[in-house]
Amino acid sequence: MAPPVGIRGTFFDFVDDPWKHVGHEHEAARFHPDGLLIVEDGKIADFGSYDDVSKRHRALEVTQIPDRLILPGFVDGHIHFPQTRILGAFGEQLLPWLQRWVFPEELKYQDRDYARDAARRFFDNLLASGTTTCQAFTTSAPVATEELFDEATRRNMRLIAGLTGIDRLAPAEYMRSADSFYADSKRLIARYHRQGRNLYAITPRYALGATEALLAACRRLKQEHPDCWVNTHISEDRAETREVYAAHPGCADYLAIYEKYGLTGPRFTGGHGIWLSDDEFERLSASGSAISFCPCSNLFLGSGFFRLGRATDPRSRVRLSWGTDVGAGNRFSLLGVLDQAYKVGMCNAASLEDRPEEAERNKVSPYRGFWSITLGGAEGLYIDPLVGNFAPGKEADFVVLDWNGGPLAQSWRQSLTVDAAGPQTIDQAADLLFGIMMVGDDRAVDETWVMGRRLYKKRVEI
Repeated sequence: MAPPVGIRGTFFDFVDDPWKHVGHEHEAARFHPDGLLIVEDGKIADFGSYDDVSKRHRALEVTQIPDRLILPGFVDGHIHFPQTRILGAFGEQLLPWLQRWVFPEELKYQDRDYARDAARRFFDNLLASGTTTCQAFTTSAPVATEELFDEATRRNMRLIAGLTGIDRLAPAEYMRSADSFYADSKRLIARYHRQGRNLYAITPRYALGATEALLAACRRLKQEHPDCWVNTHISEDRAETREVYAAHPGCADYLAIYEKYGLTGPRFTGGHGIWLSDDEFERLSASGSAISFCPCSNLFLGSGFFRLGRATDPRSRVRLSWGTDVGAGNRFSLLGVLDQAYKVGMCNAASLEDRPEEAERNKVSPYRGFWSITLGGAEGLYIDPLVGNFAPGKEADFVVLDWNGGPLAQSWRQSLTVDAAGPQTIDQAADLLFGIMMVGDDRAVDETWVMGRRLYKKRVEI
């Protein structure tokens, strides 16, 4: 075991859900203008103010990171590994977009070399964006899933992923039978699930692309491996939501399809959830299921506005992760997700004048936003015992934010009451974070650390 090391700097993390502290959201956060994080064997051994923690660790190698904000690593709850190379492809809407751009690109991932090179680029982009954990879709080709897990293992990054199941409404050479999906998934679960930091997700792509036989295979996998995750899509697009009832007659709504096959509950994530009914939200909450909010792709494909205020209703609170949804999402940056989420929330709020409490819950403050891509995202994915904040015992994943990063940063920083020494109060730190989430991009990410090792450092442009 390597000796413990210390990271000294300005730290900001969360201990609770800010939506539970309306009007007092700072009570959900924790801020140390001069803090010390102790890392031992990749885990957080101690954390707090420098004055307090340093007394408990007299002989210690300390790395100082000045003039930066240090947050837990970002958690992306919904991203497509094999869509990296179609970023910026003309959007259309969901179903024609899949046929024109997505399936032709994902077919290329049957080639192992192509998938291996893409996996390297994928994780390079994640790290440059401050993302240290993701739940990712792969393709119907087992080699793509293998290469993704293998690259995550090489970098020691936490990954939730699984072979994508689809046997309807895709090119013939892309689809796989339910039997082959089951057999390949069994083999991949045995090879990767809970090996290192890998976690396996049983992954029916979406109910419209799944026959009853495929969903039955997913049910069998879940019964045989109850500690696996389930990752899918739900109610993303109006046309998709209308058509799914014809594909699965007898199911009252979209969620009922997944319920029929025993896939909902803890560790289930349905991406998007834009057109969910109030009753579906209540059932998701009761079962402990989660939704992944993907505002960038929802806007890019014109799918609609997710009802964030409804999902965060304390009477039937739904677990949430937030996702970039690359490649319908047009950037890897979860800071970009926060930017778009804020705008979606404000549009929602403006239409809810007769429901002021729900309107208020749509507003994405810096506390709500950064909680959602750190501890909140971890809770949504049921991995908060492992990552999400700086609690001792958790894995030492963190991102170092440069509040001067990017050409627009100076313009908003000058309007804040923060001098060259950086934020000294939690409110000043929150103001800086709001500026970063609205103006910042990947240039605001200075460093990304995984299990106590720095894996990314921004290059200084001259």
